[in-house]
Amino acid sequence: MTTQDSPVTEDELHAYVDGELPADRVEAVSSWLAAHPEQAATVAAWRAQAEAIAARYGAVAGEPVPERLKLSRIMRQNRSNRSLAALAAAAAIAAFVVGGAAGWMARGASAAAPTSAGSITADALEAHKLYVVEVRHPVEVPGNERAHMTAWLSKRLGYAQRIPELQSIGLKLVGGRLLPGPNGAAAMYMYEGASGERFTLYCAKATSPESALRFKTGKHFAAFTWIDGHAGYVVSGPDNRARLEKITKTIYEQLDKSGTRKS
Repeated sequence: MTTQDSPVTEDELHAYVDGELPADRVEAVSSWLAAHPEQAATVAAWRAQAEAIAARYGAVAGEPVPERLKLSRIMRQNRSNRSLAALAAAAAIAAFVVGGAAGWMARGASAAAPTSAGSITADALEAHKLYVVEVRHPVEVPGNERAHMTAWLSKRLGYAQRIPELQSIGLKLVGGRLLPGPNGAAAMYMYEGASGERFTLYCAKATSPESALRFKTGKHFAAFTWIDGHAGYVVSGPDNRARLEKITKTIYEQLDKSGTRKS
């Protein structure tokens, strides 16, 4: 049980910054910070970061979580014991999709199904919008655990991962996380600039050999996408094409030199 005299923990400091600290602990934490200037400076930096992120991305923080990224959906995907009803529903959906596609083809419709690049870009942007506004938990593995993160995500995606180094262009690695992709597991790496702006690199399996660099812009965010072999890459960030293009070029060159682009 936490009391007024209990030691101050790091979780409490984060809660203090987020305004989630229980009322009976606020005075104790405030007093503790007054007596520990080094920790007080750290908390002040956290608060400044939170305010910078809120100012830049506050407009999208309240957007609903995309269906494909909801925890319930992810858990359903990981269940090995699927019910007969679920299998039947999946079969019905597959039949509907196949039948619908055939119908459109017969009609000679110009609107085609989403391309592999299009699906990967859509998933990448949704993940970017969902996690870029997070202050306490934007990633699963922090950037200082690069070796562990590389090995773990390489194993989960089924091909070698190379996490680009972007300090030369003013971006530090925040960390990475595993996500459900359009064709299996996907990985997302997050980077942050000095003023709090965040960029992400999304990697997922692709099903078509497209290779041209594509640019997509939308409300608040933009992305560059390319497919190399059987892997798709998406660099997402604030809607600033020149800045995003520079980051994309740096990432592409590093992946090309490392030989980790999947062929």
